[in-house]
Amino acid sequence: MSEKTMSGMTMSDTKPLIEVNNLKVHFPIRSSSLLGGTVGAVKAVDGVGFTIGQGETLGLVGESGSGKTTVGRALLRAIPATDGSMVFNTNEGPVDLRSLKRGALRSFRRNMQLIFQDPYSSLNPRMTVRDIIAEPLECLNWGTRAEIDNRVREIARRCKMNVEHLRRFPHAFSGGQRQRICIARALAANPRFIVCDESVSALDVSIQAEILNLLMDLQDEFGFTYLFIAHDLSVVAQIATRVAVMYVGKFMEMAPSAALFEAPRHPYTKALLSAIPTVDPDIPFAPMRLTGEIPNPADPPPGCRFQTRCPYANAQCRGEEPLWRDVATDHWVACHHAEAIADGSHGIQEQALAAE
Repeated sequence: MSEKTMSGMTMSDTKPLIEVNNLKVHFPIRSSSLLGGTVGAVKAVDGVGFTIGQGETLGLVGESGSGKTTVGRALLRAIPATDGSMVFNTNEGPVDLRSLKRGALRSFRRNMQLIFQDPYSSLNPRMTVRDIIAEPLECLNWGTRAEIDNRVREIARRCKMNVEHLRRFPHAFSGGQRQRICIARALAANPRFIVCDESVSALDVSIQAEILNLLMDLQDEFGFTYLFIAHDLSVVAQIATRVAVMYVGKFMEMAPSAALFEAPRHPYTKALLSAIPTVDPDIPFAPMRLTGEIPNPADPPPGCRFQTRCPYANAQCRGEEPLWRDVATDHWVACHHAEAIADGSHGIQEQALAAE
């Protein structure tokens, strides 16, 4: 018998790999006075919940400053969470990520890795490619030097790298080749969960396709689970199983990829999708025009956080925070008017919202 949780997934007898509930990450604002003290907090992530199944890719999209990267880094314990729970389900049982301390956290990191956004600044220019890929193995006491060398060569081949290049330094490689090095480093310890933080945004379109295909091939082969963070929804559409849309620390919508791209229910999602350019001359490019200011995450407005820019907002939106609710199978949204917007009964013609 299944049970629906606030994280927006239908839970069955098989537990997902990652379970997050009411995650909050607040950064304190310090006073500039001589007395010091805390005068407020930037609510970068303010109560989100989700699950990620084994072998699944959850895409996380939104504008800059929405809190996407903060979610990923909180899951990896790179930054501390303020509140909420983060559970990693291993074969031996569930692990509370927030409760892990020093040695236990260091040992558990073999299960979780990060692919950075910038393939240039994330690689140490003074280390060879071999040493870069081997570094996590050495930190985790993987084995002898010979065993580590064998593992480095193996993962380099899996990532379609020339093993003869392992003795070179990062400056000798292009952006796409450097990103393969970053991927190989992340996969070296054979993790189960990988956060891909804008891992193709710095690359040319053709190279993006190669890296995406590589990530999907590796997932098919090894069963990796990805949290794929991106700005570009067209990239997310290629790789994600489900997509979560984030705005100023909150989830606005989450659904299977096909459902979200074909029938978005939240105005913010609709605006993001309308901004995707198309090469088909028969499809008019008419992005929705959003006016108004993005709220300050240190002092968000009452009600819906999107109400300052939403063309559908009314008094209810400005005074009452919308519930995180399911409007279809595995399709969750935080909007008072999701059904009315979807069936066109809200009374606003979308053609009037298109940019001239």
